[in-house]
Amino acid sequence: MLYSALVFLVVAIVAGVLGFSGIAGVATDIARVLFLVFPVLFIIGIALGWRAV
Repeated sequence: MLYSALVFLVVAIVAGVLGFSGIAGVATDIARVLFLVFPVLFIIGIALGWRAV
């Protein structure tokens, strides 16, 4: 999930540089949501003792 957030962040930066403001805004919003969801899930996983296999 963190990888997806980084991909959307890069897409937003590239789209912003090229002038596609609508695409850049959407990609930025998706990256922001994923960056907020990832730490929450990580903390919940630690609290519940889950392990990534």
